[in-house]
Amino acid sequence: MAISTHVLDAVSGKPAVGVGVRLQVKADTGWAESASARTDADGRIRDLPAPPSPGTARLIFDTAGYLGEQTFYPEVIITFSVRDDQQNLHVPLLLSPYAYSTYRGS
Repeated sequence: MAISTHVLDAVSGKPAVGVGVRLQVKADTGWAESASARTDADGRIRDLPAPPSPGTARLIFDTAGYLGEQTFYPEVIITFSVRDDQQNLHVPLLLSPYAYSTYRGS
């Protein structure tokens, strides 16, 4: 199983290149860093390693690093459930300086 994401800049209508993304997994003692990467030229990260078992995970997007320090949301955290450790998950992010949206992709 792998986790992927796609970040689209809603203002320019283009992929958000170079956005830092961290994957964390919820453990008994809190959140544990699992992986990190940057979006590619197409705004994608294709293969973050999935948690080893079902549970709760989150992606943390460094939006200030991409949009600048004046953005209203300096980071976006998307928390989601991993129910089937054999299924790939796609978590897209549509981003602008004053809004964002996400959905469960395929």
